[in-house]
Amino acid sequence: MDRTDDAPGMRTTRLPLVAPTPAVPGGFSAKAFSGEVVPFGVTAFREGHDIIGVHLRLMSPGGHESLHRLTPLNDGTDRWRADVALEERGTWSFRFEAFSDDFATWSHAAELKAAVDVDTPVSAALGAQLFARAAAEKNRPAAERKRLAAAAEGLRGADAGTIAAVARDAELAALFADRPLTTLQSASDWLKILVERERAGVGAWYEFFPRSEGAKRLKDGSIKSGTFRTAMKRLPGVAGMGFDVIYLPPIHPIGEINRKGRNNTLEAQPGDPGSPYAIGSRDGGHDAIHPDLGTAADFRAFVRAAEKAGLEVALDLALQAAPDHPWVSEHPEWFTVLPDGTIAYAENPPKKYQDIYPINFDRDPAGIYAEVLRIVRHWVSQGVKIFRVDNPHTKPVQFWEWLIGTVCAEDPDVIFLSEAFTRPAMMQSLAKAGFQQSYTYFTWRNTKAELEEFLGSISRDTADFMRPNLFVNTHDILTEYLQYGGRAAYRIRAAIAATAAPTYGVYAGYELFENVARPGSEENIDNEKYEYKFRDWDAAEASGDSLAPLLRRLNEIRRSHPALRQLRNLSVHWSDDDSILVYSKHLGSAFTETGSADTIIVVANVDPHSVRQTTVHLDTQQWGIPLGESYEVEDLLTGSVWTWTDHNYVRLDAFAEPVHILKVRERS
Repeated sequence: MDRTDDAPGMRTTRLPLVAPTPAVPGGFSAKAFSGEVVPFGVTAFREGHDIIGVHLRLMSPGGHESLHRLTPLNDGTDRWRADVALEERGTWSFRFEAFSDDFATWSHAAELKAAVDVDTPVSAALGAQLFARAAAEKNRPAAERKRLAAAAEGLRGADAGTIAAVARDAELAALFADRPLTTLQSASDWLKILVERERAGVGAWYEFFPRSEGAKRLKDGSIKSGTFRTAMKRLPGVAGMGFDVIYLPPIHPIGEINRKGRNNTLEAQPGDPGSPYAIGSRDGGHDAIHPDLGTAADFRAFVRAAEKAGLEVALDLALQAAPDHPWVSEHPEWFTVLPDGTIAYAENPPKKYQDIYPINFDRDPAGIYAEVLRIVRHWVSQGVKIFRVDNPHTKPVQFWEWLIGTVCAEDPDVIFLSEAFTRPAMMQSLAKAGFQQSYTYFTWRNTKAELEEFLGSISRDTADFMRPNLFVNTHDILTEYLQYGGRAAYRIRAAIAATAAPTYGVYAGYELFENVARPGSEENIDNEKYEYKFRDWDAAEASGDSLAPLLRRLNEIRRSHPALRQLRNLSVHWSDDDSILVYSKHLGSAFTETGSADTIIVVANVDPHSVRQTTVHLDTQQWGIPLGESYEVEDLLTGSVWTWTDHNYVRLDAFAEPVHILKVRERS
């Protein structure tokens, strides 16, 4: 649309176009991942009763332009929407274009008037003029122009019945849908949306400590650390459960000064490995590998082995230093010096981290920025394309915008995950500034009401810029729900995390139901952050005492159902029980490889201590089934098949079958 009827200098277009989405406050680009179905929307209207239409004009990164007709939501909001799957990576441009839909205006009025034989000659004359004008348009094919001219001729002097038939003619309406006839046109400003690679928005993560994988207790009672070579042996097991990303906590040398002992005690005993987050020693800093784990060549071999198993390696980026990190002697200006001349330890009152010095980004920012960029580039050169960033909310947001922008301009495959359990404003600002993924409050949202609000928020309110990674637990977080909910709690949380968002994660030991906390904390006792862990994965699975089969099945379901690999398509439904959570994810047939719609319904008993019976209420119209009509659902966990409608009885036993994951079967 080159011509518009918008007056220069006016804030309002002739046909108002307001509240366009996707959009991000502050001038940041909206985000999507390759293959994501993005709901484009705008509020558009005009004065009076004439009918308008709205188009979305898209410009791909490669310069291809496409036009998409929006559909009115018909809910009294003047809201219009079109869903488009964006495949090509890079920055897309888009704008909305409103136009007077002259055919729709005439046909609507003509049909109403013809029904009561009012203004028949006027309707006929106006229709004849409209069709003749359309037939004269040179951009229409000859056959189409001939059809329109015939319609114009047929309307001259037509009676009410003929007028009504023309107004209802679907074939004629289709001609105007493709090439609207219009006398007024308006256009919004151009907006941007950045499409990143699929892994930026879709994936199942698994965290483990390489030093524990293959660690051995020697005859003298000491422990020999696992290495990258021994940790490779665990990769087939992780890949076999269907995970996509293997995430490693820091692999760098660990400080010896003020090293923490088991369970975060202040004095380490001989042989205590220390926290990997106390980075740096005489063996090197953030660009070095802990000698116990192996060499740089061993690490590269680990990355290659992971890739061969179908896994990407994610590395922790923790910007802090142990007291014996080389930075402390080489760049003391990067730290906060107290009045007594000592360097300030990291603190989160009342907690104190005597083994860590935080970096002060206001002291020599140019030097700090350059050093961090050098470190990230180093690990990218070693084959790492994903970074889980520790505590990014304790560093300037502006720094992250610069770093992520610089790195991703050099290599768009690089992904940064924000570990920012913090206030919403900071969490969301980090996402807007460039983080491709973010930890969320999911870990602490456990009741039906909490989860309904949370799931609506991540799939709707922040989906244009923040991609949630629903970790069920971490090496630092063992919630009360998991501590006291027993095995049912572990099954429930895994099922919700795996189906509610396209990206989720677990920390090793989850499949073994490790649920004993350090007294007074939300943290595992004998925390792996301060010691080695010995786990017999094969024995646990062989004995049936492992959650691995469920995790494997959940990841199989995720890979088989594209609706679960989308973020913005979640709808919360209702049940009569305060502990029965119900939501669905639907993907239309236009967006699936098979050409069939994909609809998943999740019904979960979020009370891990009870058996619940209730009725669930579904808006089946969301997946094209009229209210009241029956259809079949198949439970993808058990294989059971039921006939459902929009109101259905369910019984969920937390101890045996706490969750239904239901596929809506195609109706013949």
